[in-house]
Amino acid sequence: MKKNTRLLTRSAWIAGLGGFLFGFDTAVISGAEKSIQQLFGLNGFWLGFTVAIALIGTIVGAIAAGKPADFFGRRKILMVIAILFLFSALGAALSQSWYGILVFRFLGGLSVGASSVIGPMYIAEISPAEKRGRLVILFQLNVVTGILLAFLSNYIVAMVTDQASWRWMLGVQTLPAGIFFGLLFAIPETPRWLVLKGEKKKAVMILEKLGESDASEQVDVIEESISSEKHIKSERLFTAKLKFPIILAILVAFFNQFSGINAIMYYAPRIFEMAGLDRTSSLFQSVSIGFTNLIFTIVALFIIDRVGRKKLLLIGSVGMVFTLMLVSLGFLLNRFGGGAVLIGLVGFIAFFASSQGAVIWVFISEIFPNKVRAKGQALGSLTHWLLAALVSWVFPVIAATSSRSTGLAFAFFALMMLIQFFVVYFVFPETKGKRLEQIQNDLGL
Repeated sequence: MKKNTRLLTRSAWIAGLGGFLFGFDTAVISGAEKSIQQLFGLNGFWLGFTVAIALIGTIVGAIAAGKPADFFGRRKILMVIAILFLFSALGAALSQSWYGILVFRFLGGLSVGASSVIGPMYIAEISPAEKRGRLVILFQLNVVTGILLAFLSNYIVAMVTDQASWRWMLGVQTLPAGIFFGLLFAIPETPRWLVLKGEKKKAVMILEKLGESDASEQVDVIEESISSEKHIKSERLFTAKLKFPIILAILVAFFNQFSGINAIMYYAPRIFEMAGLDRTSSLFQSVSIGFTNLIFTIVALFIIDRVGRKKLLLIGSVGMVFTLMLVSLGFLLNRFGGGAVLIGLVGFIAFFASSQGAVIWVFISEIFPNKVRAKGQALGSLTHWLLAALVSWVFPVIAATSSRSTGLAFAFFALMMLIQFFVVYFVFPETKGKRLEQIQNDLGL
């Protein structure tokens, strides 16, 4: 690898570690939630709230992240996120009350929400057009790696200790959070943020270090783009001019969550238990979900800049409809056993990871102009986490009713993926291979 591209790759990987912590925090609760429910005597509603409190935190984090990132810079806010991850994991593990768990899980959610805004945005802003898709997917690759290691960590902890195992499950995250914070000192600020702040010379210098062949020309393009955004008064997001990218960001986030992905990630062991597997087998099968997620995210990493964002979403929609219906039938007919549910869930994860999971953060990071990208990323992330909180809170209430209600929930998710196919086909633009400023022009902004 050429020396002048090493900083680009290293910076994208390090910023992507926020995604690792995002994924780990998302999945780790799946191993701890049942113990917490039993310890504090929670019913389905309050268990859902205990899981969803982190997602409520993500909503606040997603809303709050954009403005500080525009004022202080992307890199400094990533450092704050790392500290919050460390503090929340340690606090949740040491909590002596249900209320303590809620507080620290909420703080962890703040970190996840902010990370989902700043991480992809940072990578998009340092990446050349021809590499941007696969570099931004590094964030999602880190997310699914974090999910896999959380499932694996939960399984190992459960095998090693029975006493207060949930504390160890939640506390393991302090180690990667500390590593993430330390590595952030080795990455630069994004050139686009520097141009926004009038630091043109520094932006040129960083672009050269990142491997840009004509850094001065690229800075001029960024400056021209920012100048053309003067019609975006007071950097407001909700204007008639920005209606189309706003709709796109909301739609891609909406369908991401109504695929049912977070119902599976947060409750995978419980779903497998409902399908007839014992507790240990359920934790182990959750590892298979995480492993599949990782493998097919890697597949997406290599094909997203060739196949394109739109085509991946279309292919994924078809695959998810069929696999979700298989899971649904497994519960509705109640005679396929755990095998049909496992095959359906693993197949669903394969299609999700190589389509929706890979595309969402790339797509949202591409469709907004420089001047409001932080706010646009925050909007997409906010929509994502609002719906994630809703799904994760409601799902255990529905699933606790009967096998039939669980089957109907998965049938609903399948219907949403069918609708997604037609919405993507008729509404979504293709953004592969285009500079951010070119996408802005194509969308008429």
